[in-house]
Amino acid sequence: MNYQTVELHVDGQAAYLYLNRPNSLNAMDVQMISELTGALKEVVTSGAKVLFISGRGRAFSSGGDIKTMLSNNDPEAFFPIMEKIKELILTLYTMPAITVSLIHGAAAGLGLSFALASDYVYVQTNSKVAMNFIKIGLLPDGGGHYFMKKRLGEHQAKHVIWEGENLTPEKALQIGLVDAVFEGELEDQIQEAKQRIETRPLQAMIATKEIYTKQGLAELKETLDLETVNQSNMRKTADHLEGVKAFIEKRQPVFNAR
Repeated sequence: MNYQTVELHVDGQAAYLYLNRPNSLNAMDVQMISELTGALKEVVTSGAKVLFISGRGRAFSSGGDIKTMLSNNDPEAFFPIMEKIKELILTLYTMPAITVSLIHGAAAGLGLSFALASDYVYVQTNSKVAMNFIKIGLLPDGGGHYFMKKRLGEHQAKHVIWEGENLTPEKALQIGLVDAVFEGELEDQIQEAKQRIETRPLQAMIATKEIYTKQGLAELKETLDLETVNQSNMRKTADHLEGVKAFIEKRQPVFNAR
């Protein structure tokens, strides 16, 4: 299949998926979300046992496309978009393959939620990761609450979400948000990870993954539904409008809990 916003290569039991909107730092618009889902389903059909996910250009993904958000305030469009995000995350989370997200540049907001749905998350030095919805008066979506809780525990996850800070790779590794920090070129790391993973009994690894996936699936689905409802509510608040305005004006927002 031909894609405009993603790039997919399948080579035997390994697949390589790149987010490919480099001019927007791979911000995830509706088209990219749909094409990512289609590409993931194509990987499943291909029978590939390992999937490597990264981004073209200077970043993994800067998150949801705020320009799209600003140009479309139609509440009727919100819920279909959230359903597309839900389908994307569930498709990645339940894939019968070992998935590896390799972050370079930045992974923020929805981009970070997407990366955290993988089995392994590697971050290149001098990159940054951020669950930064709070800066525009919103809360994580894309299952961000579920994945943060799984990796950090509820207490620490709340604080990381509430602070919305840019975390260095070293800090993200220290708290358990990511699995490894790597130096050097992205493609070299992909090949190194490929060689390491493919020497393992992949069928046994995938069986273990499927057990945990089935145990956690109901909670993830509930989390995605709760995020949709609460995100819809937050989009109507004065704090969100102020957060977006401050973002456009490149200043600190002034929130007033309304």
